[in-house]
Amino acid sequence: MVEGGKVALVTGGGAGIGEATCLRLARDGMALGVLGRRIENAQGVVDAIYAQGGEAIAVEADVADRAQLERAIAEVRDNLGPITVLVNNAGVEEFKPFAEIDERAWDRVMDVNLKGIYHATQLILSDMVAAGWGRIINLTALGSQIGAVNMAHYTASKGGVTSLTRSLAVELGPKGITVNAISPGFLLTPMAQRAIDGDLFPVPYEEIVATYPIPRVGQPEDAAAAIAFFASEDAGYITGQLLGVNGGCCP
Repeated sequence: MVEGGKVALVTGGGAGIGEATCLRLARDGMALGVLGRRIENAQGVVDAIYAQGGEAIAVEADVADRAQLERAIAEVRDNLGPITVLVNNAGVEEFKPFAEIDERAWDRVMDVNLKGIYHATQLILSDMVAAGWGRIINLTALGSQIGAVNMAHYTASKGGVTSLTRSLAVELGPKGITVNAISPGFLLTPMAQRAIDGDLFPVPYEEIVATYPIPRVGQPEDAAAAIAFFASEDAGYITGQLLGVNGGCCP
């Protein structure tokens, strides 16, 4: 059990933005529950946290499976204590023309990207209410703001995340809980690398980022820094907000 410091759970914590966020929050003094579908990836992040002097535990679950998630959250509580910071980062993507998206693919994207946040937040909420303090940070996506070719189900799910964030902010603010969202632009994550390797963007990604006011690809650490701010005491009067980490490519 952690004495004093806060306990955070990061879903999808084994790679990309999730991994960078776990390492950043650990440096900020939090104990981490690193949750992923592949326990070996989550354990690698835990090992890195211990190497930098932090405390963490790896847990395995598919956020779309409530029973799996409930068991994983209980394991984090048993080992580290009540969870008062939740980063809903787990997500899946797929590139497919809208006319070719079958119901199974639609449901899988919605179950992970949107319903997974419903599960995790509902299962952890009692810890935050009991503490009278909490931070929930959700990951949405630039495509939900401006649209994206061949990603209608993905962008629809992420648009739902934005709406859910704002509604929860209104409902939970009186309980001392803030709820905000990060909207990453083109960050070099494993998800983005798969799209690059598969030549899935309508134009080369170098042409996309060249149009940005900050004309470069972002890094997972850029998003982690924004998440760490929303998770901090300094952000106590900020809720219901959507912060773009996107090189200035859009409002």
